Amino acid sequence: MPLARTLAQRLRDHWAATPDRPALHLLFPKQPDLTLTYAALGQGAAGFARAFAAAGLAPGEVVVLILQHGPQLAFAFWGAILGGQVPTIMPFLTEKLAPEKYRQELAALVAITRPAAIVTYPEFAPEVAAALGPQSLVRRVLIADDITPDTTSDPGALPGLRRATADLALLQHSSGTTGLQKGVALSHQAVFNQLAAYTAALRLAPDDVIASWLPLYHDMGLIAGFVMPVAAGVPLVLLSPFDWVRAPYRLMQAVSHYRGTLTWLPNFAFNFCAQKTRDRDLQGVDLSSWRAVINCSEPMRAESHAAFAARFAPFGLRAEALATCYAMAENVFAVTQGGLAGPVTVDVVDRRALIAEGEARPAADAAGPEVVRMLSAGRPLPNVQVKVLADADARGARRPLPERRVGELALQSDCLLTGYFHRPDLTEQAFLDGWYLTGDLGYLADGEVYVSGRRKDLIIVGGKNVHPQDLEALASEVPGVHPGRVVAFGVFNAEAGTEDVVVVAEVDELDVTDPATEEARAALANAIRRHINQGSDVAVRQVRLVGPKWVLKTSSGKTARAANREKYLAETAAPA
Repeated sequence: MPLARTLAQRLRDHWAATPDRPALHLLFPKQPDLTLTYAALGQGAAGFARAFAAAGLAPGEVVVLILQHGPQLAFAFWGAILGGQVPTIMPFLTEKLAPEKYRQELAALVAITRPAAIVTYPEFAPEVAAALGPQSLVRRVLIADDITPDTTSDPGALPGLRRATADLALLQHSSGTTGLQKGVALSHQAVFNQLAAYTAALRLAPDDVIASWLPLYHDMGLIAGFVMPVAAGVPLVLLSPFDWVRAPYRLMQAVSHYRGTLTWLPNFAFNFCAQKTRDRDLQGVDLSSWRAVINCSEPMRAESHAAFAARFAPFGLRAEALATCYAMAENVFAVTQGGLAGPVTVDVVDRRALIAEGEARPAADAAGPEVVRMLSAGRPLPNVQVKVLADADARGARRPLPERRVGELALQSDCLLTGYFHRPDLTEQAFLDGWYLTGDLGYLADGEVYVSGRRKDLIIVGGKNVHPQDLEALASEVPGVHPGRVVAFGVFNAEAGTEDVVVVAEVDELDVTDPATEEARAALANAIRRHINQGSDVAVRQVRLVGPKWVLKTSSGKTARAANREKYLAETAAPA
């Protein structure tokens, strides 16, 4: 195959060389699977490329895609690539998202990104129009259902094939309250550098099959679960994330049926699958083809790996298939990869030293109660360098920290973002002497990277930095608390002049509205306080027990701490 230099050229090459090879297997509930060959994907994408040209869209202009799981989303994304436009995928409105909040985020995205067009489905067009308003800069709103494949034109004439490697390929938008205003601009060269390094680290081969349910509006789903397999010529089995949430066993059935070999999951999904998958839905399922189930995108827990391994070992899952990765949109995707050359390293460290002193000190008693089992995220990819930086000193300087000292992770690579789209201010803030500041906290040990939390989520109590992830993990260990459905944050106490620590925990068995459970709830709240204090020396000011589905998550499944803090303050505010 000729050496492709852009994503459009790579798709064209697969289309020409292996037109009948499956590119995607799209799965739907209660419907037959839909297989798209490279010829079908190319023709569908070409139809969108022609439609973009007919709508007056020029190469280099941004196209926002708001589409549900299905072939039109794949066609629209690769159609923008073939047309030379810059695609960016945004989640569509669901019952879990507040409509007004969604409209605000869409308006913010349009104001910053200034897209030329939005592609959506018929039922959603009125919502888009309402969010944009009459003064919108968006020139066209295109309905995906109106666009048909192009089976007659010469694909070699499409303008995307004339794009340069330095040109922008796509935008990724992170989750969060302000994330949609930070479009991560990635060039074709950055994407290709990432794919070259990461496919080598994965030892990706033509007989691999990637199985995924991840949404395509975040980097893990977009790159690992969409762009990489299509560009590498590796079949992709893709479920809807909403189908997966309702029936997680469908992922296992898909892996078994298509002999899937690689899957990426956020940490919560390891617990979710282990807890929600019933034996009756796994009859005949064989997971022995899975060579890597990769934990990524949120703090990783050894306990989650253990639960997943124990649950699915009877169905052929090998414990050594569990792997880890540290990734971010700003680096296209992967920064590190662990667990492929050997078992994932588990670093057993002293909990108090980690929380109070910022030192990952090996624990004297590996089985004691005062230990944390930290999962390694693996070693940096060959084209990535990682270092750990201390906070700024009195002169504003930030020195590198030695091994096992916790600080902010910084990286250099040849696949970093070109910048935050139309945000030179944020781009400048994100770099220090050529190093990208990730905002993530972690440490290095024996050449491996360990991620412990986020700088922006820090709770500062009496001048001491407290990482909410540590407190949430401790609270989740208390019987009666729903693991993973806990949020910790700080609330400023004007009288004390510092932040109070608040923990909100969902409970499984107690009705939090029933006065008869008041005594049991008080006992559980005290148990949470004691366990956190014993494990961290942090005194929790307030423990609030809530019912199921109280804790807010971002669209990528991460705990939305700022939003949960606002919700807590709104619910506990004194009446006027």
